[in-house]
Amino acid sequence: MAPAQDKDSHEGTIAVNRRARHDYFIDERYEAGLVLKGWEVKALRAGRLQLAEGYVIVKDDEAWLLGAHITPLNSASTHVVADPTRTRKLLLKRRELDHLVGAVERKGFTLVPLAMYWKHGRAKLEVGLARGKKAHDKRATERERDWQREKAQTLRARNR
Repeated sequence: MAPAQDKDSHEGTIAVNRRARHDYFIDERYEAGLVLKGWEVKALRAGRLQLAEGYVIVKDDEAWLLGAHITPLNSASTHVVADPTRTRKLLLKRRELDHLVGAVERKGFTLVPLAMYWKHGRAKLEVGLARGKKAHDKRATERERDWQREKAQTLRARNR
């Protein structure tokens, strides 16, 4: 499967990692399924997910999501001992995994979770192949964003 197409074309967004776009240059996007437990699916339907601390690693030719926090529901996980930050396996095609392994190990890229959303009743994770930003890159991005905002305000004021 090709990299994920449009960042806003998801049926029902569960969570977005805004910090990733601030800290990294996102070069490619991939859509991955997840291996989840029942209580996790119920918690995701309630929107109880934090991706900001999450990251993706590739180990033994498999991709894993670490650090993402799914807060368990009190009613759904009474009989199960829930680990909110457990390691979750990502489901990617072999060709995609091979490409990601090459990029991460040889080219110095990193994998960051960008968003989690529902697609045809299944939870999907958008993973970005990213390069880290330096402090001056972050300042330049912020300056550009401020300029775009100021330009839009000026155009609106002029059109009134």
